[in-house]
Amino acid sequence: MKIKITAKSTGEVPAEIIESLNPKTAKAVIDALPIRGLGSRWGDEIYFSIGVSVQSENAKDVVEVGDVAYWPPGQALCIFFGPTPASRGQEPRAASPVNVFGKVLNDASVFRKVRSGEEVVITKAE
Repeated sequence: MKIKITAKSTGEVPAEIIESLNPKTAKAVIDALPIRGLGSRWGDEIYFSIGVSVQSENAKDVVEVGDVAYWPPGQALCIFFGPTPASRGQEPRAASPVNVFGKVLNDASVFRKVRSGEEVVITKAE
């Protein structure tokens, strides 16, 4: 399923929910759409609480640039676009294991423009 991640600083950024990665997480996020939150930055990661509760599902802490994930302890959606304070080298690394359920379809580095406190909206793509 195609989605749009929108912030004032980035405009609409296309992404895809890949249900086969973590089906329970993907379904919970899809059911919660549209989602709005105030983004927080942690290195090259944006995250915000989405009010959805899902358990760990194939969770991992080292992810890829462009991964869209759910962080169970914070009930938060995370978008990774480079190294975080927990990274070793250039790989994106979550604070603790996340459930990856999607991928940004274009250059994820556009999210470097987003500042903490900026509203981020996730909607289904037309």
